[in-house]
Amino acid sequence: MPESPFTNDSAGSAFLVAPPGGGEGPGVLLLHSWWGLDDWTRDFARRIAGEGYTVLAPDLFAGETPDTADAAEQLLAERDANEMAGLVLSSAHTTRAASADADRPIAVVGLSMGGSMALWLAARLPAHVGAVVSFYGSQSIDFDDAAARFQGHFGDADHMVSEEDRVTTEAFIRIGECDTDFHLYPGVGHWFMEDRPGHGGYDEAAAAKAWDRMRAFLLAELPPTG
Repeated sequence: MPESPFTNDSAGSAFLVAPPGGGEGPGVLLLHSWWGLDDWTRDFARRIAGEGYTVLAPDLFAGETPDTADAAEQLLAERDANEMAGLVLSSAHTTRAASADADRPIAVVGLSMGGSMALWLAARLPAHVGAVVSFYGSQSIDFDDAAARFQGHFGDADHMVSEEDRVTTEAFIRIGECDTDFHLYPGVGHWFMEDRPGHGGYDEAAAAKAWDRMRAFLLAELPPTG
């Protein structure tokens, strides 16, 4: 399927992939975890695009793909938070413009760090975001202006996102009168969706179940046309 690196002054560098056969589909913004815009993230973008979507995955780490959790944590700490937030905002606008219908809200899929940013973006750009899928991301912010539906995926053995984090996130979303579809996967921890050799955490069965749930959610909330 058509795909390309993507660069402009507002959205920075990104990976853009179109639906099978070319053309344009509904827009999905994919926000990577602290492992960066690596091969796994690109493959995940391709997989989502295969369901009929135009997917944009911005490079929030300016080309860096850390090899260890310590290096990833340090890189995240060194990144300018305002710059990253601005890149996420501009990438949402770019995703919408690149989609089949620029007047239609987009979906946002995020993992870990990107999952937290996806939740934040829905509250920040309510007119642009119609659906959010967050893998082990958390937020305790005001969702009163959000207009999206939210799906969350969490492991009950997550060492980075506690039960309190998960419950608090869902509570804040529900206080904002938004619908949630949160799922807890027994016996799995952080990174269970991401199959990276040497990084650990991946769980094939949980990942397959989460994929099926995400796919059904996106097809219901943002169905491809044609």
